[in-house]
Amino acid sequence: MPTSPVSPSFTAPLSRRRFLLDSTLAVSALSLASRSALAATGPFGNTGGIRWPIAVFSKAFQHLNAEKTAELVASIGFNGIECPVRPKGQIEPEKAPDLLPAYVDALRKRGCDMYVATTDITRIDQKHADSTLRALSKLGVRRIRLGYYKYDLTRSPADQLADVSAKLKDIAAACSELGIQAGYQNHSGRNYVGAPVWDIYSVIRNLDPRHIGFCFDICHATIEGGLDWRIQAKLAEPRLTAVYLKDFIWTKTEKGWIPEQCQLGKGTVDRTFLTTLKESSYSGPLCQHHEYRWKDDAELITKMRQDLSVLKQWLAA
Repeated sequence: MPTSPVSPSFTAPLSRRRFLLDSTLAVSALSLASRSALAATGPFGNTGGIRWPIAVFSKAFQHLNAEKTAELVASIGFNGIECPVRPKGQIEPEKAPDLLPAYVDALRKRGCDMYVATTDITRIDQKHADSTLRALSKLGVRRIRLGYYKYDLTRSPADQLADVSAKLKDIAAACSELGIQAGYQNHSGRNYVGAPVWDIYSVIRNLDPRHIGFCFDICHATIEGGLDWRIQAKLAEPRLTAVYLKDFIWTKTEKGWIPEQCQLGKGTVDRTFLTTLKESSYSGPLCQHHEYRWKDDAELITKMRQDLSVLKQWLAA
């Protein structure tokens, strides 16, 4: 049976020796002087005058410390990261106030930044939610990704959305106070709230888009909606806080067809999504996610470079 994407706890780790070799060689070849320091250009964080800075979701190498994360990101050529600030993430929520400054400083020293902090926040009174948001706000990290809600399939979806609506309203109010913009990712799956996009749109449509919107994932939109991703993308467009880019193929197994993630450009995701995005007013990060398998750290680095190259080709088309 074909292999499925590896969970974060089973991804191949970067060996310290190999990582230092790869990153040192790459950084030495990169003219850091040519990468101007990013300056704040809007209310939701640094874009350095770039309409769409390209960030990498650092989950794939989240075991690295601040300096090594920044070295790797700069060496490959990303503008920054989307950082997992959640349980079992790169930064644990209870340690966020202490550890976040080191990551942000290390990135900014290299002309990069932290564009999105991925959290597990689903309600504002959640443990460590307030301290995490305040730490991010203080550092000028203005975009966060929220945690997920899931449907109880034995209950009315409409009734459950009323509860989600109340929680998101409170989160939006807190974000307004702190100058932060929360985003909810449309994640495919039979019981994920937000998978069809319409449901989350229905509960945030009357909230201020400056404080809550979509981390729109074209891969999950394609998995969930098939050919109708265009409607979902159009619905989310006025409320985009970040755009997520990855790819997948449909694989037939003994249990039926499953989506298996792959490198960008080798799967089902339609590159014309970026054509429609260019026609929008969206200005913010494009975040590349790497959820497929790799056999070792060297292959991961190679594949991240390849994915970035493909994305730049798509943007130039």
